[in-house]
Amino acid sequence: MEKPKKKIAAPRKPARTRRRKTAYSPEEVHEIFRRFSVQRPEPKGELEHVNAFTLLVAVVLSAQATDAGVNKATRDLFKVADTPEKMLALGEERVGEYIRTIGLWRNKAKNVIALSEALIRDHGSQVPDNREALVTLPGVGRKTANVVLNMSFGQPTMAVDTHILRIGNRIGLAPGKTPEQVEDTLVKIIPDEFMRHAHHWLILHGRYVCKARKPDCVACVIADICKSAEKSTDIPAPLVELAPQD
Repeated sequence: MEKPKKKIAAPRKPARTRRRKTAYSPEEVHEIFRRFSVQRPEPKGELEHVNAFTLLVAVVLSAQATDAGVNKATRDLFKVADTPEKMLALGEERVGEYIRTIGLWRNKAKNVIALSEALIRDHGSQVPDNREALVTLPGVGRKTANVVLNMSFGQPTMAVDTHILRIGNRIGLAPGKTPEQVEDTLVKIIPDEFMRHAHHWLILHGRYVCKARKPDCVACVIADICKSAEKSTDIPAPLVELAPQD
């Protein structure tokens, strides 16, 4: 009786290497951020604050609001409440009076009082310097935590707002449907030497050059590198240091 033939296993396919989720080479990414660093050697966030606590409050208030609108509301608030204790002493109603011009102000006033209570109760009135603790605070999500960690503690985080989400997709730098997807790609591709200020550079580029309605390509210093289908020129703007925005 003939023995059954042994089945020969198909050869294993080599494991796929993880594809880069960017349209740019490492050299191009480095050059993009090198140029941004020349434009703005020390970029600053545009939310006014006096310490880590007031920055945290300002970022919480900035959800669905402009930085200019938040600054207008918080200038007087932070004069009288620049610590969790002082904010708690004001109370929700008084905080609401200061921030009434900001969208969703009622809910934000509740969050500001609740996060002040949490900081006093759980963190000795200090803003924690780690994301895990920050995101447990009322009104604080991943983006807010990343902004605070970057600006107050100098950590190389990437806070993806609407500007960065737009740029990541528009120019193919970090395509993604969610802020988390864009963040994940950006932290992988941006060289360490540029991570400290990278999110500020991208936000300012999106706010003043690669604008939502129509990109101002003639003012773009990376126009020759940019791979966006929307761009109107391949000639980069002069690479000079810019004066801080008002």
